[in-house]
Amino acid sequence: MSFFVYILASKRNATLYIGMTDDLLKRVWHHRNGVIEGFTKKYGVNNLVWFETTKPASRHFCASVSSKNGIGRGKWR
Repeated sequence: MSFFVYILASKRNATLYIGMTDDLLKRVWHHRNGVIEGFTKKYGVNNLVWFETTKPASRHFCASVSSKNGIGRGKWR
């Protein structure tokens, strides 16, 4: 099973969000339609600007990098 690492951006103030999923189309649909409460819905971050396929083991690496760089919980502003 592959995972996708992706970056979303807002139109208004260039807020960025980094996330990871095993179903990119479904997840981007969730962001664009505000299905899930949270950061991306609050700040209108719903434009897919980049993605890459990765192996499941990389999920832990991404979480580690995010927390060490102060990004935390998948958001990147």
